[in-house]
Amino acid sequence: MEIEKILKQMTLEDKIALCSGASFWETKNYEKYGIPSMFLCDGPHGLRKQEREDGADMLGVGGSRPSTCFPAEVTTAGSWDIELLKEIGAAIGEEAKEQGVGLVLGPGANIKRNPLCGRNFEYFSEDPYLAGKLAAGFIRGAEGQGVGTSLKHFAANSQEKCRFHSDSVMDGRTLRELYLPAFEIAVKEGKPSSVMCAYPKLNGIHCSDHQELLTGILRDEWGFDGMVVTDWGAMNDRIEGFRAGCDLNMPGGSDYMEKAVRQAVRDGTLPESCIDASARRVLKLVFRAAETLREKSECDYDAHHALACRAAEQGAVLLKNDEKILPLKQGAKIAVIGEMAKNMRFQGAGSSHINPIRISQPLDFLPGVSYASGCDDRGNTTDALLAEAAEAAKNAEIAVVFAGLPDRYESEGFDRESMQMPEGHIRMIETAADANPNTVVVLLCGCVVECPWADQVKAILYMGLPGQAGGEAIANLLYGKANPCGKTGESWPIAYGDVPSSEIYGKTKDALYQEGIYVGYRYYDKAGAAVRWPFGYGLSYTSFAYSDLEICGNTVSVTVKNTGKYFGAEIIQLYLAPPQEGLHRPVREMKGFRKVFLQPGESRRAAFELDDRAFALWKDGWKVSEGSYTIHVGGLSAVIEKKGEEIPAPAWQEGSWYETCQGKPSKKQWEAMLGRAYVPPKLRKGQFTMDNTVEEMKEFSFIMKIMYKAVEKTVARGFGGKADYENPEFRMMMASSAGAPLRSMQISGGMKGGVMTGLLEMANGHFLRGIGKILYEK
Repeated sequence: MEIEKILKQMTLEDKIALCSGASFWETKNYEKYGIPSMFLCDGPHGLRKQEREDGADMLGVGGSRPSTCFPAEVTTAGSWDIELLKEIGAAIGEEAKEQGVGLVLGPGANIKRNPLCGRNFEYFSEDPYLAGKLAAGFIRGAEGQGVGTSLKHFAANSQEKCRFHSDSVMDGRTLRELYLPAFEIAVKEGKPSSVMCAYPKLNGIHCSDHQELLTGILRDEWGFDGMVVTDWGAMNDRIEGFRAGCDLNMPGGSDYMEKAVRQAVRDGTLPESCIDASARRVLKLVFRAAETLREKSECDYDAHHALACRAAEQGAVLLKNDEKILPLKQGAKIAVIGEMAKNMRFQGAGSSHINPIRISQPLDFLPGVSYASGCDDRGNTTDALLAEAAEAAKNAEIAVVFAGLPDRYESEGFDRESMQMPEGHIRMIETAADANPNTVVVLLCGCVVECPWADQVKAILYMGLPGQAGGEAIANLLYGKANPCGKTGESWPIAYGDVPSSEIYGKTKDALYQEGIYVGYRYYDKAGAAVRWPFGYGLSYTSFAYSDLEICGNTVSVTVKNTGKYFGAEIIQLYLAPPQEGLHRPVREMKGFRKVFLQPGESRRAAFELDDRAFALWKDGWKVSEGSYTIHVGGLSAVIEKKGEEIPAPAWQEGSWYETCQGKPSKKQWEAMLGRAYVPPKLRKGQFTMDNTVEEMKEFSFIMKIMYKAVEKTVARGFGGKADYENPEFRMMMASSAGAPLRSMQISGGMKGGVMTGLLEMANGHFLRGIGKILYEK
């Protein structure tokens, strides 16, 4: 094989260097070996190709080449449409070929543990089965074009606070049942070319160094045969990374720990076979990309815009429609209220931020309406703006209010502070509803929000972040040219205090998964807690009826019929309710779904195959508990008897929160489930490491205090010289520089030599030693 011949020719130094990037977005090329470079590029809902190296960044701040901005995963998840995700993946793959990109960094398959996660818009669901199936669809579409995908962020990366060096602390069952299955499904069914390791530690070990995660589980258990790439700046210990099976360190330019790796191979502490294995996987992907990109490719951006529109329509969720106020009637007198009708929030901030080919604004597709802004682009309002909105609403038959979350409320790099919408948006909605009882709200936000105003309006259409074609999609949905058929991919709590992790999430540097497997509907069902809108919920302009639920062996079949007047799609959801004796379990879990499109009066029969894994729980391996399982589909139910084994409850379970989910779990109960005491990390002066950040060390070190101010001043130059902590891009850049470990700053900044290790020595009180490293370490 050509790759094996190349590996034999390469020097140890070159093989090690091949496994780090050449620049921010490219791998190294070696003409003497015939190795080309490969271009890597964000993103999960469209390409963000930065062709100028001097403007490259991982945060979506710098400019990028125009591409189609498809709806974010928060919206495409609402479609529950695997084939639609495959089409989107294929379209992004076509654009990647046209733009010379070999590896697309997406999709994201992390679980929406808590509504405040700043990156929730970039993930699919609180449910691993739904997330995994949709991710697999996207992957198959892009990979079918010969373009690689990178499934991210592996694993347990469900918060942005301290994301570069926090520790995701959880028990093995929670990891296996909730946070790994989406990745497992996507790997086995989608077959991505690469997997991206996450920033945080997992139970004390950095994901980049985690041999059990990257080799034991990913490769040995799941059969993954592709490349593992770091998230940008996620590499911890390069020696342990090679040993774990972390192949490509990105971005390039820093030569991070390459000398140490060479020495470890020469002294026998690191087998050269580890280097060979990583280099082999890098070469395999690089040569595949070169083959795909050998001939010039073109793509139809107009067709992709149409696909983006259809995806936004299919992902929209009709949360409320009293008195069938929607669809709007042609010729009705409509008032449109809200700045977002003119300047729609259509994508998230951060590494997935796209420079769209074009943007369709809602107001441009709603001719003949009156308009009042009601608020400004930051979500603030005034009495004058509200008076104008009230007047517009009062003089219309129906008021349509556009509201949600402006950019500054959610972004990669930081988590939200609350689940509340801007006060200005709430006042705007309430003002319109007071002036006109026939008020419709179009919600534009990348995550769930509290909706205390929901009972005051007649209809709510949730669009999420609908991409560049969102404006025409919204108009089509409001006027009935398209029928909303989406379902929620996550539960909508009434208030943030109802969330099981609300008292612990984001409160500590480490992410403590005290709620265990009880996330989203798994918690609300067991606790009997009311929600605003449940997981899997969504209305339509038509109606559906279920009948003839049958079970034959492990095959479940059901008939669904469109009993309304509109063509539409129904999402058939199958839930399995396990026996509750023995080891604690959720009341029900989704184990299958199918989307069917039906004309009025049309029926279709759908079948689901349930394998043993559908019935299993994790207890030192996948085990099936013997007993009666109830199948729930569309209001129908039937019982299936399953052979298995008795799985007794552990001694700590009796009387614990995990039996009833009443209140909140205690640290003591969690530690009993965890099997060990959790000791929070302590920062000690004089004992800082490369895993510490400038932000945390500045409280103890004058050098780091100066360093923080220098970083802040440097970042502020891009914002008119102002340290604007209300600006999401500024906050994100500070979190990814001063808030990143020194090792990440070195890698992401492409810094060679001893600058960072020297600063570390100085922070630890060794000033002269630090100066020496800065001046003389190469």
